[in-house]
Amino acid sequence: MRRNTALALCLAPVLALAACGTPQERCISRNTSEYRTVSSLLAEVEGNLSRGYAWDERQVVRTRFAQCERVIRDHEGKAQISTYGCWRDYVDVERFRVPIDPAAETRKRDGLVERQAALTRGANAAVSACRAAYPEET
Repeated sequence: MRRNTALALCLAPVLALAACGTPQERCISRNTSEYRTVSSLLAEVEGNLSRGYAWDERQVVRTRFAQCERVIRDHEGKAQISTYGCWRDYVDVERFRVPIDPAAETRKRDGLVERQAALTRGANAAVSACRAAYPEET
């Protein structure tokens, strides 16, 4: 039961943030998600081309010395917390460079530019429709 309560308390702010925004903002966000995704991918590909390499990430498990706690009962049965030094594993994320094929990245960029141009008309229409359906109060 304790874990479920803690989980509910942790998720409450996330759910509250998901419900944030005006109806107009939620409508625009919902109807332009693919356009924003393609734009983000295009920016990443253009960055790769300008740098000459891409970035990737991997998870690495490392060990570090930490303070651990344990419960010890005295001769009367009372619980006392004792601290001691111990080694703990933690996961770290490392970024590393990945070589790219400039010709393939250029083709990818060209395809994303075409896809973005095709999505722009739909996104503009969706934004206009959302603004008409949910006018902002000033």
